Amino acid sequence: MPVSGPTEKTDVAVTISSSVAATESYATDQTFSDLGVDERLIATLADQGITTAFPIQALTIGDALAGRDVCGKAKTGSGKTLGFGLPVLQRLAATPAIEGVRPARPRGLVLVPTRELAIQVRDVLAPLGKAVGVSVGALYGGADIERQIKKLRGGVDLVIATPGRLIDLGDRGEVALDKIAELVIDEADRMADMGFMPQVEWVLRHIGRHAHQTLLFSATLDGAVDRLVKRYLHEPVFHEVASDTVTVSAMVHHFLQVHQLDRIKVVASIVRPLDKVIVFVRTKRGADRLVEQLAKERVIAGAIHGDLRQAQRERTLADFSSNQLAVLVATDVAARGLDIDGVDCVIHFDPPEDEKAYLHRSGRTARAGSTGVVVSLLLWNQVLGAEILMKRLALKQPVVEVFSNNPQLAHLDTWDPTATAASA
Repeated sequence: MPVSGPTEKTDVAVTISSSVAATESYATDQTFSDLGVDERLIATLADQGITTAFPIQALTIGDALAGRDVCGKAKTGSGKTLGFGLPVLQRLAATPAIEGVRPARPRGLVLVPTRELAIQVRDVLAPLGKAVGVSVGALYGGADIERQIKKLRGGVDLVIATPGRLIDLGDRGEVALDKIAELVIDEADRMADMGFMPQVEWVLRHIGRHAHQTLLFSATLDGAVDRLVKRYLHEPVFHEVASDTVTVSAMVHHFLQVHQLDRIKVVASIVRPLDKVIVFVRTKRGADRLVEQLAKERVIAGAIHGDLRQAQRERTLADFSSNQLAVLVATDVAARGLDIDGVDCVIHFDPPEDEKAYLHRSGRTARAGSTGVVVSLLLWNQVLGAEILMKRLALKQPVVEVFSNNPQLAHLDTWDPTATAASA
């Protein structure tokens, strides 16, 4: 099935490639060997239990290994990191470091919107890089800049960076981009949403017009992202995974009306039997307050928001990712770019601003081909807003009043609220 490229007519030659009409994160039957991936990388993946490619990987790796500029349209959680990481590492490994060039001139760069995503991408790619002799480092704000400078001076082949920290280090003369051969722009749509496009273009201008490969991945390829593609990519090939709207159809949705004094206990009743839950709140203060309130219910939770020290955020995320912490309380901004598998449930403690925010929050669950549970907790004066939201999302769910002693709260994955509503 053909894929549409950018909606406006471009002034560059564009090759359109096929799409996959499947959920983005379902594995295919294609092995990485079929795609031409280096045996050392394949062995490292096999040690992690990864043997077959996700659709976005199957579509993009071959063209990326061939040196083409690539635009990949796929959402967070679809396997994009390996889709760009494997070919970039393999191509860097095949090209020895340039002799006589000072260490602070990396040969590869991955731009990401948030420090959390920078850390996650680094953690995925570092062991793979080690397997082929390519060093990987991360540059992001909120961390010790002197330590990052020391790392750069020691030599880093592939840098994973947020735009702000990269520009800061560039202004200090601690990093130069004139030797970049492999460039990745990840989550381009989110960088646009967060107002980072001027910084992204600053970086691209400093890379210049010398020969380099560019791989761009985004959930959308319109607006500011489309302009970026037209201006900076050379004859790009487009690949899209045609999603089956996993953000709605692969989830169990619950809209529960609760009472103000009972709301914390309802949250505790939902999360106790689960292994991994993200609870979304509107404010930083609200996140800290909810963690304290849950502790009184003997539920240990951790918060991530912008006022926390970076080391504390990293520790909380690491504990959550490794199942040492079952409940993560997050603000919307802090959760941008999170790529954590195995989330059983997302709870909207505070209602999202709109349907887009609902989908973004809810998309933290039902990843890697699994299903998930999404719960919206509603006070009496929030029910009408939830009904409007459901109408826009074409969700036909009853709003069910619950109390914290309801035994169904421990079984939301199988509870049918329509039956409850019908019998009320």
